[in-house]
Amino acid sequence: MTWVLVLAVTAFLSLSMMLAWAIQRSLRNAGMVDVVWTFALGLAGIFYALAPVPDVEWPGTRQILVALLAGLWSARLGLHILARARKGSEDARYAHFRQEWGAGFERRMFGFLQIQAAAAAFLALSMLLAARNPAPLGWRDAAALVIMLIAIGGEALADAQLRRFRADPSNKGQICDTGLWGLSRHPNYFFEWLGWLAYPLFAISAVHGWGWLALSAPAFMYWLLVYVSGIPPLEAQMARSRGDAWTAYVARTRAFLPLPKGNS
Repeated sequence: MTWVLVLAVTAFLSLSMMLAWAIQRSLRNAGMVDVVWTFALGLAGIFYALAPVPDVEWPGTRQILVALLAGLWSARLGLHILARARKGSEDARYAHFRQEWGAGFERRMFGFLQIQAAAAAFLALSMLLAARNPAPLGWRDAAALVIMLIAIGGEALADAQLRRFRADPSNKGQICDTGLWGLSRHPNYFFEWLGWLAYPLFAISAVHGWGWLALSAPAFMYWLLVYVSGIPPLEAQMARSRGDAWTAYVARTRAFLPLPKGNS
């Protein structure tokens, strides 16, 4: 029965990214795909969390908690990305793809979005494991709740600081290095990753043998953000557009962890 549920959610995510491809093609703004991805993953998490478990009282408190946190994360981030995308300018990463891929952009974009669907399906499994932990609530659940709320709040704060910086005309062409952005070049990515640590805490227990597999979600998200689709393309674009100012910013701030950078 669980495999049927997993296949259904995976199919939903694949169809969602097909829809995302059609939307971005119609609007010629690929930034909209991130909106769809975020909302679709949130819905997948909610569905996984609230799906009935045979011979278990439904819904359990942990199931409700996981569903609420998945929904809160998705709504906050999805609406933020939507507001940014509606301004009309395409995300720099996708604009670079459009230029690099040329006439093959739409074909390659379709395949790229199916890879994103597969990534979402993999991440969503940690939500399923978190919600299906049969152990009584304990300190790990409290820690998971605190971590997720800090993560959502921290990412919202970083986004708000950057939004205020960009809204000031005198900052046009400058690099935001105030607030959290003075400690990390990507504090929003750090807090996004931090939130995925909550699901292993929900999932792991002495009676939930599969719970440890939820550790794959923060490990995978770290790899994506730091080495693949997060920091590398964005920093390459910033280096091209900001030049020496970006080089100086890199020298005085950490890439990921929002802490003061030592002199060593």
